[in-house]
Amino acid sequence: MFDQLYMLNGTLYIVSNRSSSFPELRFIYSTGRDILNGMEEKLKRLPTDKEIRIISGAEARRLFGTSATRIDGPNWLVNEPQMFITHYYHFTAEVLFGLWRAYSSLDPHITPDGVFSVPPPQRLFFTHVGCSEWRDYASMNEWVLRGAFPSISMEFSSDWADRAKTARPFVFDRVLIFDRSAAHLGAPPGLPWRIASEAFVSHGSPHWWSPVRNNVLEFSGLAHEWVLGPDPGSIATKQEFVITYISRQGWSRRKLRESDHEELVRQLMRLKERYGYEVNVVEMNKLTRAEQFQLAGRTTIMIGVHGNGLTSLMWMRPTPRSTVIEIFCPQGFGFDYEYTTRAFGMVHYGVWNNITFTSPDLPPENWPDEFQGNNIPVDGAVVADLVHRRLQVDQTDSNR
Repeated sequence: MFDQLYMLNGTLYIVSNRSSSFPELRFIYSTGRDILNGMEEKLKRLPTDKEIRIISGAEARRLFGTSATRIDGPNWLVNEPQMFITHYYHFTAEVLFGLWRAYSSLDPHITPDGVFSVPPPQRLFFTHVGCSEWRDYASMNEWVLRGAFPSISMEFSSDWADRAKTARPFVFDRVLIFDRSAAHLGAPPGLPWRIASEAFVSHGSPHWWSPVRNNVLEFSGLAHEWVLGPDPGSIATKQEFVITYISRQGWSRRKLRESDHEELVRQLMRLKERYGYEVNVVEMNKLTRAEQFQLAGRTTIMIGVHGNGLTSLMWMRPTPRSTVIEIFCPQGFGFDYEYTTRAFGMVHYGVWNNITFTSPDLPPENWPDEFQGNNIPVDGAVVADLVHRRLQVDQTDSNR
């Protein structure tokens, strides 16, 4: 995050007489090229003087003269190619997640009901994405952005080029940069890492996500008591625990074995009959966008096969009982949703058929041949037992 960051001819300029106090520029910014494998591709993404420079005050006066056009307020700048932006998970659970976590650290006292003291971002710049290239196929990206930040304006690659072509200097009052390539270079070797994890180096409120979550859910039309109310366990006479199983059986890949899917549904329905829990078995693509957000916002336990369908966990209410149960093929595991769940203060369990595991006792990442397969096994009774145990967790127990 920078105050008084300059831009001229499309190049960013950090003005400082203490250049040694900054990290290497490759950890801040990149060329914004597609992220492809191989050392040659990696080298192509390293920034040059055309992308970003550190200059002294004297050099700034020589380059910019006595004035620069001010871009006021807080701004967010996303310097990455289109290849990730058009996916709901990458846009929301990486870009927006990371930007807001870093920005929200400016207010360590955000409240559970989402009250914060810093102004929301005024502009979102995409330096390498066109105005028609940021939307996902299901139109979730625009719903989230417009719901979370209804007054935000957006500029795209053509606008960035327009500013560059003026050959006039601009200065950002404040700008927060998201650069996937630069973040990857800072990843600790051999440790689980996600694109937004560096944002957590800064201290912040445990309720840092509340302003975004609350805005999006209110935008969806979810009843106020579900957006801001207490854990339903404390008002059980008015609100039920909500179990949501996100089924992928209608998709072409990453599905449960059909008989195991049917047994899982039977076991969850038994919980409903015995304990009165609300149980939803849904295919998210068959719900409207508003219905998807409303259901996620009420969900206490979310269950699903690993992958993008679990992005809805971002709208769950963090409580001691809130849990995401992610089903993998045996020996397969990825950290994407495990990391995201814990970042929101909730509990994540992975399932290998009849084996369950949770942090800190996690397996290494592994993607066997059947990882995306259509016959993933799961023991429905084991999952149902885990669900019930999680819903019996004492209010003061934030772990298991």
